[in-house]
Amino acid sequence: MPHPLVTPEMIETFQRDGVVLVRGLFADHVEALRAGIAANMAAPGPYASENRKEGHTGLFFDDYCNWERIPEFREVIETSPAAEVAADLMRSQTVQMFHDHVLVKEPGTSMATPWHQDGPYYFVEGRQTVSFWSPLDPVTEATLRCVAGSHRWEKEVLPTRWVSEEGFFADEGQYMPVPDPEAEGMRIVEFEMAPGDAVAFDYRTLHGARGNTSNSRRRAFSLRLVGDDARYVERPGRTSPPYPGHDMVPGQRLREDWFPVLLRR
Repeated sequence: MPHPLVTPEMIETFQRDGVVLVRGLFADHVEALRAGIAANMAAPGPYASENRKEGHTGLFFDDYCNWERIPEFREVIETSPAAEVAADLMRSQTVQMFHDHVLVKEPGTSMATPWHQDGPYYFVEGRQTVSFWSPLDPVTEATLRCVAGSHRWEKEVLPTRWVSEEGFFADEGQYMPVPDPEAEGMRIVEFEMAPGDAVAFDYRTLHGARGNTSNSRRRAFSLRLVGDDARYVERPGRTSPPYPGHDMVPGQRLREDWFPVLLRR
């Protein structure tokens, strides 16, 4: 039986569209996540960025791979129903940690999160992957936007650097250019969300977010998990996150001492 937060219809939607809304996934953990984000912003990690871009206003802070040093993040990962829900949506018997990601747009932040797929930045390939994106403030316009069905495209989208808009790797034909979903009439899915709700999406689902033109903050916590078929894959350059010295080889499951198994069924 699926977790009470998950219905068979939600599993079908996730498999078909690559995105589904999970109401209340982190509802019991909102204050812990807010405290964790405050601690993260007070002491950023080595991958932190303020995404400063000429001509834009506000502050767009993001940072990742901090769950091992920020107790609130670890607590939420270990005690929330996220792993169980992930297993249901992915149709996986195992759920393995990949990484966490914090994204904060302060009031009046004009910079949008560019359209992108997460998968091409990562050294992970497989059909059983899920990202949870959860706002810790009510969101309407600054919510996550996903292109339904994009996780099934034949080619992945070229990963780019958010500020410079340059390609993350040299493209030798294996990637497609970043599309313009609105201009191209793609089906964009977005939700008005309460704190603790979560959008679940496949690593290959194209997604982005508008700037935050409201008078309140938009804090979001993302959790990236993988399932049974996820394997290490080499990319044309340094991945994000890079995890230097991981010593994995193509086709290998992610090493469990670095990427612990959260659930086995």
